[in-house]
Amino acid sequence: MMITVDTHVIIFSALKPVLLSHKAREAISIANETDGIIFCEISLWEIAMLMYKKRIEIDVSYLEFINLVKSSNNYIFQGISPEIAELSANLPSEINQDPADRIICATSIRTGTELVTADENLRESEIVRTIW
Repeated sequence: MMITVDTHVIIFSALKPVLLSHKAREAISIANETDGIIFCEISLWEIAMLMYKKRIEIDVSYLEFINLVKSSNNYIFQGISPEIAELSANLPSEINQDPADRIICATSIRTGTELVTADENLRESEIVRTIW
């Protein structure tokens, strides 16, 4: 089983797993032991911005944190392909207008994986399959 994870899921998993739902923790555990977890590269930028803006504060540098995160799970990094870019631009308005969310959603759809997210807009959408 392979899954795609939203940025906040990466952060919760690394810093405070108790914030993850039981279903999210279970999906991450299964994906870790099987096909892996898609980590959209846009999440690297989102985490950097959250740290820069001090919305999350961690006792290590950004690069140290990312290296720890990379080693913590069976992450498979996914860039923005032309197909993902096109789909993200053409998603309906029910998906919010946040570019990172749209890219992560499009990645999940293009890779045929379920998206682990607490984001209500994404969970309520019928376009992407979600776990929470």
